[in-house]
Amino acid sequence: MAVFCGIDWSEEHHDVAVVDADGNLVARRRISDDVAGFRRLVELLVEVGDSAEDPVPVAIETSRGLLVSCLRATGRSVFAINPMAVARYRERHVVSRKKSDHADAVVLANILRTDMAVHRPLPADSELARAIAVLARAQQDAVWDRTQAHNKLRSLLREYYPAFLAAFRDVRGGIMRPEARAVLAAAPTPAQAADLTCDRLAELLRQSGRQRGVAAEAARLRQVFTAEYLRQPPLVEKAMGRQALALLRALDAACVSADELATAAEKAFDKHPDAEIITSFAGLGRLTGARVLAEIGDDRSRFADAKAVKAYAGSAPVTRASGKSHIVLHRRVKNQRLATTGYQWAFSALTASPGARRHYQRRRAAGDAHTAALRNLFNRLLGCLHHCLQTGQFYQEHIAFAPLDQRELPAAA
Repeated sequence: MAVFCGIDWSEEHHDVAVVDADGNLVARRRISDDVAGFRRLVELLVEVGDSAEDPVPVAIETSRGLLVSCLRATGRSVFAINPMAVARYRERHVVSRKKSDHADAVVLANILRTDMAVHRPLPADSELARAIAVLARAQQDAVWDRTQAHNKLRSLLREYYPAFLAAFRDVRGGIMRPEARAVLAAAPTPAQAADLTCDRLAELLRQSGRQRGVAAEAARLRQVFTAEYLRQPPLVEKAMGRQALALLRALDAACVSADELATAAEKAFDKHPDAEIITSFAGLGRLTGARVLAEIGDDRSRFADAKAVKAYAGSAPVTRASGKSHIVLHRRVKNQRLATTGYQWAFSALTASPGARRHYQRRRAAGDAHTAALRNLFNRLLGCLHHCLQTGQFYQEHIAFAPLDQRELPAAA
Protein backbone atom coordinates (compact mmCIF):
# COMPACT_ATOMS: atom_id res chain seq x y z
CA MET A 1 0.00 0.00 0.00
CA ALA A 2 1.42 3.37 -1.06
CA VAL A 3 1.46 5.85 1.83
CA PHE A 4 2.75 9.40 2.15
CA CYS A 5 3.94 11.25 5.26
CA GLY A 6 3.62 14.92 6.09
CA ILE A 7 5.32 16.66 9.04
CA ASP A 8 4.38 20.07 10.39
CA TRP A 9 7.43 21.04 12.41
CA SER A 10 8.04 23.51 15.21
CA GLU A 11 10.77 24.12 17.75
CA GLU A 12 9.31 21.94 20.51
CA HIS A 13 7.19 19.31 18.76
CA HIS A 14 6.18 18.04 15.32
CA ASP A 15 2.79 16.87 14.04
CA VAL A 16 2.92 13.80 11.79
CA ALA A 17 0.20 12.61 9.42
CA VAL A 18 0.21 9.62 7.04
CA VAL A 19 -2.30 9.22 4.22
CA ASP A 20 -2.83 6.41 1.72
CA ALA A 21 -3.22 6.60 -2.06
CA ASP A 22 -6.94 7.45 -1.69
CA GLY A 23 -6.29 10.33 0.70
CA ASN A 24 -7.53 8.49 3.79
CA LEU A 25 -5.77 9.33 7.04
CA VAL A 26 -3.84 6.23 8.07
CA ALA A 27 -2.04 7.51 11.15
CA ARG A 28 -1.35 10.70 13.07
CA ARG A 29 0.93 11.49 15.96
CA ARG A 30 2.62 14.37 17.74
CA ILE A 31 6.29 13.75 18.47
CA SER A 32 8.83 15.67 20.52
CA ASP A 33 11.91 17.29 19.05
CA ASP A 34 14.43 14.85 20.49
CA VAL A 35 15.73 11.31 20.13
CA ALA A 36 12.60 9.80 21.66
CA GLY A 37 10.44 11.73 19.22
CA PHE A 38 12.43 10.60 16.21
CA ARG A 39 12.25 7.01 17.45
CA ARG A 40 8.45 7.27 17.67
CA LEU A 41 8.38 8.67 14.11
CA VAL A 42 10.40 5.75 12.77
CA GLU A 43 8.16 3.28 14.61
CA LEU A 44 5.07 4.95 13.15
CA LEU A 45 6.45 4.72 9.62
CA VAL A 46 7.31 1.04 10.12
CA GLU A 47 3.75 0.40 11.28
CA VAL A 48 2.33 1.82 8.04
CA GLY A 49 4.64 -0.19 5.79
CA ASP A 50 7.99 1.55 5.73
CA SER A 51 10.93 -0.62 4.69
CA ALA A 52 14.51 -0.24 3.48
CA GLU A 53 13.48 -1.30 -0.02
CA ASP A 54 10.46 1.00 -0.18
CA PRO A 55 10.82 3.91 2.28
CA VAL A 56 7.90 6.22 2.88
CA PRO A 57 8.47 9.68 1.34
CA VAL A 58 8.19 12.63 3.71
CA ALA A 59 7.11 16.22 3.06
CA ILE A 60 8.15 19.01 5.43
CA GLU A 61 8.28 22.78 5.23
CA THR A 62 12.02 23.16 5.81
CA SER A 63 15.24 21.78 4.40
CA ARG A 64 17.28 22.30 7.57
CA GLY A 65 17.45 21.03 11.12
CA LEU A 66 18.28 17.82 12.91
CA LEU A 67 14.97 16.19 12.05
CA VAL A 68 15.53 16.66 8.32
CA SER A 69 19.15 15.52 8.61
CA CYS A 70 18.14 12.32 10.41
CA LEU A 71 15.36 11.61 7.92
CA ARG A 72 17.80 11.99 5.03
CA ALA A 73 20.23 9.64 6.79
CA THR A 74 17.59 6.89 6.63
CA GLY A 75 17.80 6.98 2.83
CA ARG A 76 14.23 8.13 2.21
CA SER A 77 13.10 10.92 -0.10
CA VAL A 78 12.50 14.15 1.82
CA PHE A 79 10.61 16.95 0.07
CA ALA A 80 11.02 20.51 1.37
CA ILE A 81 7.76 22.27 0.42
CA ASN A 82 7.67 26.05 0.39
CA PRO A 83 5.29 27.35 3.11
CA MET A 84 3.58 29.60 0.54
CA ALA A 85 2.84 26.55 -1.60
CA VAL A 86 1.44 24.76 1.45
CA ALA A 87 -0.89 27.70 2.09
CA ARG A 88 -2.21 27.48 -1.48
CA TYR A 89 -2.76 23.72 -1.14
CA ARG A 90 -4.55 24.27 2.16
CA GLU A 91 -7.18 26.38 0.41
CA ARG A 92 -7.99 23.43 -1.85
CA HIS A 93 -9.30 21.52 1.16
CA VAL A 94 -10.64 24.24 3.47
CA VAL A 95 -12.21 27.46 2.20
CA SER A 96 -12.88 28.78 5.71
CA ARG A 97 -9.11 29.41 6.11
CA LYS A 98 -9.00 27.62 9.42
CA LYS A 99 -5.57 26.29 10.31
CA SER A 100 -4.08 23.76 12.69
CA ASP A 101 -0.79 21.90 12.95
CA HIS A 102 -2.44 18.55 12.30
CA ALA A 103 -4.30 19.90 9.26
CA ASP A 104 -1.04 21.25 7.83
CA ALA A 105 0.59 17.84 8.27
CA VAL A 106 -2.30 16.26 6.34
CA VAL A 107 -1.95 18.89 3.60
CA LEU A 108 1.77 18.13 3.28
CA ALA A 109 1.06 14.41 2.98
CA ASN A 110 -1.58 15.06 0.31
CA ILE A 111 0.86 17.22 -1.66
CA LEU A 112 3.04 14.15 -2.14
CA ARG A 113 0.01 11.98 -2.89
CA THR A 114 -1.24 14.22 -5.71
CA ASP A 115 1.76 16.20 -6.99
CA MET A 116 4.93 14.44 -5.92
CA ALA A 117 6.17 14.40 -9.53
CA VAL A 118 6.32 18.22 -9.70
CA HIS A 119 8.29 18.58 -6.48
CA ARG A 120 11.97 17.77 -6.13
CA PRO A 121 13.35 15.83 -3.16
CA LEU A 122 16.33 17.16 -1.29
CA PRO A 123 19.50 16.26 -3.22
CA ALA A 124 21.57 13.29 -2.14
CA ASP A 125 24.76 15.30 -1.76
CA SER A 126 27.83 13.77 -0.18
CA GLU A 127 28.79 14.62 3.38
CA LEU A 128 31.79 16.61 2.15
CA ALA A 129 29.63 18.66 -0.23
CA ARG A 130 27.21 19.46 2.60
CA ALA A 131 30.11 20.50 4.84
CA ILE A 132 31.42 22.78 2.08
CA ALA A 133 27.93 24.26 1.78
CA VAL A 134 27.88 25.11 5.48
CA LEU A 135 31.29 26.80 5.34
CA ALA A 136 30.75 28.59 2.04
CA ARG A 137 27.37 29.97 3.04
CA ALA A 138 28.66 31.04 6.44
CA GLN A 139 31.57 32.82 4.74
CA GLN A 140 29.20 34.55 2.34
CA ASP A 141 27.05 35.65 5.29
CA ALA A 142 30.18 36.96 7.02
CA VAL A 143 31.05 38.98 3.91
CA TRP A 144 27.58 40.49 3.88
CA ASP A 145 27.87 41.25 7.61
CA ARG A 146 31.26 42.83 6.96
CA THR A 147 29.80 45.01 4.23
CA GLN A 148 26.95 46.09 6.49
CA ALA A 149 29.32 46.90 9.34
CA HIS A 150 31.58 48.80 6.94
CA ASN A 151 28.69 50.89 5.63
CA LYS A 152 27.51 51.77 9.13
CA LEU A 153 30.98 52.82 10.21
CA ARG A 154 31.65 54.80 7.04
CA SER A 155 28.31 56.59 7.39
CA LEU A 156 29.26 57.65 10.92
CA LEU A 157 32.77 58.74 9.93
CA ARG A 158 31.32 61.01 7.26
CA GLU A 159 29.52 62.94 9.97
CA TYR A 160 32.57 63.83 12.06
CA TYR A 161 35.83 62.34 10.73
CA PRO A 162 36.38 63.24 7.02
CA ALA A 163 40.16 63.13 7.48
CA PHE A 164 40.10 59.39 8.13
CA LEU A 165 38.00 58.71 5.04
CA ALA A 166 40.32 60.89 2.96
CA ALA A 167 43.36 59.01 4.28
CA PHE A 168 42.12 55.63 3.01
CA ARG A 169 39.89 56.72 0.13
CA ASP A 170 42.28 55.59 -2.63
CA VAL A 171 43.60 52.51 -0.83
CA ARG A 172 42.29 49.13 -1.93
CA GLY A 173 39.93 47.85 0.75
CA GLY A 174 39.47 51.31 2.25
CA ILE A 175 38.68 51.40 5.93
CA MET A 176 38.39 47.60 6.03
CA ARG A 177 42.16 47.23 5.67
CA PRO A 178 43.99 46.08 8.84
CA GLU A 179 46.12 49.24 9.02
CA ALA A 180 43.05 51.45 8.69
CA ARG A 181 41.30 49.64 11.53
CA ALA A 182 44.44 49.80 13.68
CA VAL A 183 44.74 53.56 13.19
CA LEU A 184 41.05 54.13 13.92
CA ALA A 185 41.27 52.07 17.11
CA ALA A 186 44.20 54.20 18.30
CA ALA A 187 42.68 57.52 17.22
CA PRO A 188 38.86 57.38 17.01
CA THR A 189 38.54 61.20 16.81
CA PRO A 190 40.16 63.85 14.58
CA ALA A 191 41.77 65.47 17.63
CA GLN A 192 43.50 62.22 18.60
CA ALA A 193 44.56 61.60 15.00
CA ALA A 194 46.18 65.02 14.77
CA ASP A 195 48.31 64.17 17.83
CA LEU A 196 49.71 60.99 16.28
CA THR A 197 53.38 61.30 15.38
CA CYS A 198 55.04 59.67 12.41
CA ASP A 199 56.76 57.19 14.71
CA ARG A 200 53.47 56.21 16.34
CA LEU A 201 51.78 55.84 12.96
CA ALA A 202 54.66 53.69 11.71
CA GLU A 203 54.32 51.50 14.79
CA LEU A 204 50.59 51.04 14.18
CA LEU A 205 51.22 50.15 10.55
CA ARG A 206 53.78 47.50 11.49
CA GLN A 207 51.47 46.05 14.16
CA SER A 208 48.75 45.66 11.54
CA GLY A 209 51.09 43.64 9.31
CA ARG A 210 52.43 46.21 6.86
CA GLN A 211 56.08 45.63 5.92
CA ARG A 212 56.90 47.85 2.96
CA GLY A 213 56.85 51.62 2.66
CA VAL A 214 56.01 52.08 6.32
CA ALA A 215 57.82 55.39 6.76
CA ALA A 216 56.37 56.93 3.61
CA GLU A 217 52.85 55.79 4.48
CA ALA A 218 53.19 57.13 8.03
CA ALA A 219 54.30 60.50 6.67
CA ARG A 220 51.35 60.57 4.26
CA LEU A 221 48.86 59.78 7.02
CA ARG A 222 50.42 62.41 9.25
CA GLN A 223 49.96 64.99 6.52
CA VAL A 224 46.33 64.05 5.96
CA PHE A 225 45.42 64.03 9.66
CA THR A 226 46.96 67.45 10.30
CA ALA A 227 45.19 69.13 7.37
CA GLU A 228 42.22 71.41 7.92
CA TYR A 229 38.72 69.86 7.95
CA LEU A 230 35.29 70.73 9.30
CA ARG A 231 34.84 69.55 12.91
CA GLN A 232 32.04 68.72 15.28
CA PRO A 233 31.91 70.33 18.78
CA PRO A 234 34.43 68.62 21.13
CA LEU A 235 31.89 66.77 23.28
CA VAL A 236 29.92 65.60 20.24
CA GLU A 237 33.12 64.53 18.52
CA LYS A 238 34.18 62.51 21.54
CA ALA A 239 30.78 60.81 21.76
CA MET A 240 30.91 59.91 18.09
CA GLY A 241 34.38 58.51 18.63
CA ARG A 242 33.01 56.10 21.23
CA GLN A 243 30.27 55.07 18.81
CA ALA A 244 32.87 54.52 16.11
CA LEU A 245 34.84 52.20 18.40
CA ALA A 246 31.71 50.13 19.00
CA LEU A 247 31.09 49.85 15.25
CA LEU A 248 34.77 49.10 14.69
CA ARG A 249 34.58 46.09 16.99
CA ALA A 250 31.72 44.72 14.90
CA LEU A 251 33.72 45.32 11.72
CA ASP A 252 36.80 43.63 13.19
CA ALA A 253 34.77 40.56 14.16
CA ALA A 254 33.17 40.38 10.70
CA CYS A 255 36.55 40.69 8.97
CA VAL A 256 38.12 37.96 11.11
CA SER A 257 35.12 35.67 10.61
CA ALA A 258 35.14 36.17 6.84
CA ASP A 259 38.87 35.41 6.60
CA GLU A 260 38.76 32.35 8.84
CA LEU A 261 35.70 30.89 7.13
CA ALA A 262 37.22 31.54 3.71
CA THR A 263 40.31 29.54 4.68
CA ALA A 264 38.20 26.69 6.05
CA ALA A 265 35.93 26.63 2.97
CA GLU A 266 38.90 26.55 0.61
CA LYS A 267 40.57 23.71 2.50
CA ALA A 268 37.38 21.62 2.44
CA PHE A 269 36.81 22.46 -1.22
CA ASP A 270 40.30 21.25 -2.17
CA LYS A 271 39.39 17.78 -0.87
CA HIS A 272 36.36 17.43 -3.14
CA PRO A 273 36.82 15.46 -6.39
CA ASP A 274 34.96 18.14 -8.39
CA ALA A 275 37.33 20.90 -7.28
CA GLU A 276 39.75 20.51 -10.19
CA ILE A 277 36.98 20.64 -12.78
CA ILE A 278 35.34 23.67 -11.20
CA THR A 279 38.56 25.66 -10.82
CA SER A 280 39.56 24.87 -14.39
CA PHE A 281 36.96 27.42 -15.49
CA ALA A 282 38.12 30.95 -16.21
CA GLY A 283 37.19 33.32 -13.39
CA LEU A 284 36.52 30.63 -10.79
CA GLY A 285 38.90 30.51 -7.84
CA ARG A 286 38.85 28.28 -4.82
CA LEU A 287 36.44 30.40 -2.78
CA THR A 288 34.00 31.19 -5.59
CA GLY A 289 34.27 27.57 -6.69
CA ALA A 290 33.33 26.45 -3.19
CA ARG A 291 30.30 28.75 -3.30
CA VAL A 292 29.19 27.30 -6.64
CA LEU A 293 29.63 23.73 -5.40
CA ALA A 294 27.74 24.59 -2.20
CA GLU A 295 24.65 25.58 -4.18
CA ILE A 296 24.60 23.02 -7.01
CA GLY A 297 25.91 20.11 -4.90
CA ASP A 298 27.46 16.92 -6.23
CA ASP A 299 24.28 14.89 -6.76
CA ARG A 300 24.38 14.34 -10.53
CA SER A 301 20.68 13.49 -10.66
CA ARG A 302 19.59 16.71 -9.00
CA PHE A 303 19.18 18.65 -12.27
CA ALA A 304 17.68 16.92 -15.29
CA ASP A 305 19.60 19.10 -17.75
CA ALA A 306 21.49 22.36 -18.08
CA LYS A 307 18.22 24.31 -18.39
CA ALA A 308 17.21 23.21 -14.91
CA VAL A 309 20.40 24.44 -13.24
CA LYS A 310 20.23 27.70 -15.21
CA ALA A 311 16.67 28.30 -14.01
CA TYR A 312 17.73 27.45 -10.46
CA ALA A 313 20.53 30.03 -10.66
CA GLY A 314 18.25 32.67 -12.20
CA SER A 315 20.48 33.16 -15.24
CA ALA A 316 17.90 31.84 -17.72
CA PRO A 317 15.10 34.27 -18.64
CA VAL A 318 11.45 33.55 -17.93
CA THR A 319 8.70 34.05 -20.51
CA ARG A 320 5.24 35.36 -19.70
CA ALA A 321 2.78 34.88 -22.54
CA SER A 322 -0.96 35.50 -22.48
CA GLY A 323 -2.96 36.22 -25.60
CA LYS A 324 -1.10 38.84 -27.63
CA SER A 325 1.18 39.67 -24.71
CA HIS A 326 4.63 38.08 -24.84
CA ILE A 327 7.29 39.32 -22.39
CA VAL A 328 10.72 37.88 -21.62
CA LEU A 329 12.08 38.91 -18.21
CA HIS A 330 14.91 37.92 -15.93
CA ARG A 331 14.05 35.61 -13.06
CA ARG A 332 13.41 37.07 -9.62
CA VAL A 333 12.68 33.77 -7.85
CA LYS A 334 16.07 32.06 -7.79
CA ASN A 335 18.93 30.95 -5.59
CA GLN A 336 20.22 34.35 -4.51
CA ARG A 337 23.53 32.98 -3.28
CA LEU A 338 24.30 31.30 -6.60
CA ALA A 339 23.14 34.33 -8.56
CA THR A 340 25.45 36.60 -6.55
CA THR A 341 28.38 34.26 -7.05
CA GLY A 342 27.54 34.01 -10.75
CA TYR A 343 27.82 37.78 -11.17
CA GLN A 344 31.29 37.69 -9.58
CA TRP A 345 32.28 34.69 -11.69
CA ALA A 346 31.20 36.31 -14.96
CA PHE A 347 32.87 39.61 -14.07
CA SER A 348 36.17 37.86 -13.30
CA ALA A 349 35.94 35.83 -16.51
CA LEU A 350 36.03 39.03 -18.57
CA THR A 351 39.75 39.39 -17.90
CA ALA A 352 40.59 35.68 -17.61
CA SER A 353 38.89 34.46 -20.80
CA PRO A 354 39.10 36.09 -24.25
CA GLY A 355 36.05 34.11 -25.32
CA ALA A 356 34.03 35.35 -22.36
CA ARG A 357 35.11 38.89 -23.17
CA ARG A 358 33.93 38.51 -26.79
CA HIS A 359 30.62 37.08 -25.62
CA TYR A 360 30.12 39.99 -23.23
CA GLN A 361 30.96 42.56 -25.92
CA ARG A 362 28.59 40.92 -28.38
CA ARG A 363 25.75 41.11 -25.86
CA ARG A 364 26.54 44.73 -25.11
CA ALA A 365 26.56 45.53 -28.84
CA ALA A 366 23.15 43.85 -29.09
CA GLY A 367 21.77 46.33 -26.55
CA ASP A 368 22.13 44.52 -23.23
CA ALA A 369 23.01 46.54 -20.16
CA HIS A 370 26.11 45.59 -18.17
CA THR A 371 24.23 43.45 -15.66
CA ALA A 372 22.16 41.71 -18.35
CA ALA A 373 25.27 40.94 -20.40
CA LEU A 374 27.00 39.45 -17.35
CA ARG A 375 23.90 37.40 -16.55
CA ASN A 376 23.90 36.05 -20.11
CA LEU A 377 27.60 35.20 -19.82
CA PHE A 378 26.97 33.45 -16.52
CA ASN A 379 24.19 31.49 -18.21
CA ARG A 380 26.67 30.32 -20.85
CA LEU A 381 29.37 29.42 -18.34
CA LEU A 382 26.91 27.57 -16.10
CA GLY A 383 25.80 25.41 -18.99
CA CYS A 384 29.44 24.55 -19.72
CA LEU A 385 30.03 23.72 -16.05
CA HIS A 386 27.02 21.39 -15.95
CA HIS A 387 28.31 19.56 -19.03
CA CYS A 388 31.84 19.24 -17.65
CA LEU A 389 30.64 17.90 -14.30
CA GLN A 390 28.33 15.39 -15.96
CA THR A 391 31.05 14.13 -18.32
CA GLY A 392 34.08 14.56 -16.04
CA GLN A 393 35.85 16.91 -18.47
CA PHE A 394 37.94 19.99 -17.76
CA TYR A 395 37.07 23.40 -19.14
CA GLN A 396 38.47 24.13 -22.59
CA GLU A 397 38.37 27.68 -23.85
CA HIS A 398 38.37 26.85 -27.57
CA ILE A 399 35.30 24.61 -27.13
CA ALA A 400 33.31 26.79 -24.74
CA PHE A 401 33.83 29.90 -26.89
CA ALA A 402 34.57 28.89 -30.47
CA PRO A 403 36.35 31.62 -32.45
CA LEU A 404 33.86 33.95 -34.10
CA ASP A 405 33.89 35.02 -37.69
CA GLN A 406 35.06 38.62 -38.02
CA ARG A 407 31.67 39.60 -39.41
CA GLU A 408 30.03 38.61 -36.12
CA LEU A 409 32.28 40.77 -33.98
CA PRO A 410 30.85 44.13 -32.89
CA ALA A 411 32.37 47.22 -34.39
CA ALA A 412 35.15 48.84 -32.41
CA ALA A 413 34.00 51.70 -30.24
